[in-house]
Amino acid sequence: MTEVPSYTPPKVWVWNKESGGRFAKINRPVAGATHDKPLPIGRHPLQLHSLATPNGIKVTVMLEELLAKGHAGAEYDAWLIDINEGEQFGSGFVAVNPNSKIPALLDRSGPSPIRVFESGAILLYLAEKFAEFLPTDPSHRAECLSWLFWQVGSAPYLGGGFGHFYAYAPTKIEYAINRFAMEAKRQLDVLDRRLAQNTYLSGDDYTIADMAIWPWYGRLVQGSLYGAGEFLAVHEYRNVVRWADAIARRPAVQRGLVVNRPGGDQTGHLPERHDASDIDRVLAAS
Repeated sequence: MTEVPSYTPPKVWVWNKESGGRFAKINRPVAGATHDKPLPIGRHPLQLHSLATPNGIKVTVMLEELLAKGHAGAEYDAWLIDINEGEQFGSGFVAVNPNSKIPALLDRSGPSPIRVFESGAILLYLAEKFAEFLPTDPSHRAECLSWLFWQVGSAPYLGGGFGHFYAYAPTKIEYAINRFAMEAKRQLDVLDRRLAQNTYLSGDDYTIADMAIWPWYGRLVQGSLYGAGEFLAVHEYRNVVRWADAIARRPAVQRGLVVNRPGGDQTGHLPERHDASDIDRVLAAS
């Protein structure tokens, strides 16, 4: 490990230089739009503005699962938001999500558009709108929502914590990587113990809790997140691996994975989705 000089925080922190790392050019300590850019509007009732990060994948998987269930009202247009280019700071996107994070959903099916931001909120909104993937029994519903909000509270330690310092930070800091690797493994152990006794997170049924957790922890144990599978010895969490593999085989999950992936000339990448046939074409070429 490269030795890092000690740092003494100033009395008052001032943003006077880029922090370095992959996302340095888009990180800033203030909110709001940086430029005028209206959002496009497609022909479907649901307009998704997103990117195929774990949080974005949650929503495209949910929408594809709803369509697989026969809910025609779940048809959607998916528009790419390139966060590396700062598109999340356009005026139109900020109007839908003042926090300038993907994903953001605009529901135009009613008399007035409804904006929904934060991926967990979008999953819950869609589950309630279509009465799917959310148990109605009070105890099962409470279990489902507990795991959904577990993910909302836990994933920042995996993404902004472990993932950032392991994969994206300009300098490998031993303390930071060890601190967040420990927490990532603790979280995997939480999931593994739960899944040792249950098929899915909330019990026997596949729910929005699984859709929220799988893009982060499922893809982590499958080796497609941060390339850290060996480092975290993810094979040890056999119940998580079993669960992750089962969800990955779902056709709707496979469909949701290709949406809002930039690089349209690459196999399995669909920057924008406006019809089911768009995904059919990409998967047929894979």
